[in-house]
Amino acid sequence: MPQPALKTGYFSYCDYCQWPEEERWELIEGEAFAMAPAPTRLHQEFVVELARQIGNALQGQLCRVYVAPFDVRLPRQDEADALVDTVVQPDVAVICDPRKLDDKGCRGAPDWIIEILSPASAAHDQIRKRALYERHGVREYWLLQPVDRVLTIYRLGEDGAFGKPDIRALEEPTPVSVIAELAIHWPPAVTLGG
Repeated sequence: MPQPALKTGYFSYCDYCQWPEEERWELIEGEAFAMAPAPTRLHQEFVVELARQIGNALQGQLCRVYVAPFDVRLPRQDEADALVDTVVQPDVAVICDPRKLDDKGCRGAPDWIIEILSPASAAHDQIRKRALYERHGVREYWLLQPVDRVLTIYRLGEDGAFGKPDIRALEEPTPVSVIAELAIHWPPAVTLGG
């Protein structure tokens, strides 16, 4: 989804908030990345299915699930929002600390992020955003390849780094480390996009 930066220079959340609402952007350390206008139907079916299962499992808990477009601001330290230079829109984000949530979205690392890969977003999500989420302390990061039906899971270790990835086919239910007793059940391929 991300395209090469069409806006050049260094940008902050203050700049980002002034751009037209019909344009979707992400900022990573001040660099702007344009988001594709609309994901594929298969991508959206996975987002909806994941959000449904997660939302149902979280009823009555503090954790909340959000889907893009939903701004996640990742400050370097305690700088004011206007100075934050990293704002991303994960496909699915789960936040368990209500103090991170406000009317603008989330400020700080979500506990769990899921990105649905497309040919245009694969390198961005697997390299740049993986490193970003690790640096900011996202506890669990899932990269889902919808066409191949493969899931790559990164979990944050006690050393603050993602460990070796756990790679799975979308066949058996997949347990979620950050949410006890939740396992994602994958619909058959014919149901999603069939």
